Amino acid sequence: MTRKYLPLWVLALSLGLQSPAMAATAVPSNPVDLTYAAENAVNSVVYIKVTTNSKTQTIQYNGGSPFDFDDFFGDFFGRGNSGSQQRQIQTPKRSGAGSGVILSSDGYIVTNNHVVEDADEMTVKLNDNREFKARIIGTDKSTDLALIKIEATGLQAIKVGNSDNLKLGEWVLAIGNPFSLTSTVTAGIVSAKARSLNATPGSIDSFIQTDAAINPGNSGGALVNAKGELVGINAMLYSQTGSFSGYGFAIPTAIMNKVVDDLKKYGTVQRALLGISGMDVSSYIDSQKEKGKDVDFGTVNGIYVAEVSADGAAAEGGLKEGDILTAIDGKNIEKFGELQEILTNHRPGDKVNVTYIRDKKKHSATLTLRNVQGTTSAVQNLDTDAMGAALRPLTETEKKELNLSYGLMISALRDGKFKDAGLSKGLIIMKINDREMRTTTDFDEAVKAANLSSDRVLWIRAKTQTGINKSYAVELAEAKQATKKNSKK
Repeated sequence: MTRKYLPLWVLALSLGLQSPAMAATAVPSNPVDLTYAAENAVNSVVYIKVTTNSKTQTIQYNGGSPFDFDDFFGDFFGRGNSGSQQRQIQTPKRSGAGSGVILSSDGYIVTNNHVVEDADEMTVKLNDNREFKARIIGTDKSTDLALIKIEATGLQAIKVGNSDNLKLGEWVLAIGNPFSLTSTVTAGIVSAKARSLNATPGSIDSFIQTDAAINPGNSGGALVNAKGELVGINAMLYSQTGSFSGYGFAIPTAIMNKVVDDLKKYGTVQRALLGISGMDVSSYIDSQKEKGKDVDFGTVNGIYVAEVSADGAAAEGGLKEGDILTAIDGKNIEKFGELQEILTNHRPGDKVNVTYIRDKKKHSATLTLRNVQGTTSAVQNLDTDAMGAALRPLTETEKKELNLSYGLMISALRDGKFKDAGLSKGLIIMKINDREMRTTTDFDEAVKAANLSSDRVLWIRAKTQTGINKSYAVELAEAKQATKKNSKK
């Protein structure tokens, strides 16, 4: 009988031994136990029920009825009614749900902006089935984060960890309420860091990518490490079906901490800007290759500076189009998501040291970061009550009498910015900064957008009830701020 012999290293493995080569790269013998993390974090994750009340909306269409087929074919062949018309529709009352994470024992909860942004009512249900009404402290669309508050004490706040310490392949848990299935825990690993998706224009993308199952309802829930520490807020999933199909994405706590702190202190996020636009160097090189061009920057990592704002921090520091940004304060930057994550942790007025490459030579500069208005001061949240006006949409009777299809009437006026600018009670506001004023929500959003712009002015087009057109400019900046700006040299 012929005997078969096994190699010595295989025999060693069967006996639980290691070869010399394997001993140098020993593999951990114990599997990761995630029960501790689940038990300690699950009671800090809440279920958020959101209700959006029925609203009246105006839709525009050509011709008679938006559902008139004769008119449709008339327009198609050039014989239909001309001009745009409007029709009001009543949207149904809607409800939705998501998740949130308790940050403090007195009821501060972080969640996603898209979970609560249209909420007229919010109910928070704890893991012990207690329910509380919630209010919004602040929201930030760019990072898709929101801070809400319930009036309660003695809550189990989650321990917040440092997302910068996460490693690829590290085990994580996603905790939330998918499909309204409360207190659901799924496990996976960190698949990637600083992932940019460019899903929404103007958004700040630097996600933790994980294969822990994330489904609708998980939004706003916790991504925790094996210690039960919060390392991310689950925000979205990648799917062609709407359900989990491999990857989910979470907002790292390195971003969350700063956003939450700003919303508490200022009511709005203090966003620090370099004053550049650009892309990953590797992406730029690939785009040039597609055009048949060969470029050599002396590096394939960093951020290619495609544009420098004339009044931004980068321009003041001497950066130019074509420079390659490689580090901030000594921290190497290889992807645009990493740059966004670093800047998110700064406020206007902070100084940073940037390293960049120009003509294959390394340079450095110290830049003073600025806000969206081009200054180094904190941006204050502007309450629309500061306008000093009570507004309401025109009634159907008023629209017929005044021959208007929309507008907001000033129903009451007190001391405030509107009165200072010369507006009066009974005036009908038609547009603000070229945005039609159909609802009070339109007004709130127009004021917020103007407050975060560089000029901070409301350009108002209005009508009197006798049909006379009026124009006004409402300065949102305080007088002392304007004086300071004018004295700058």
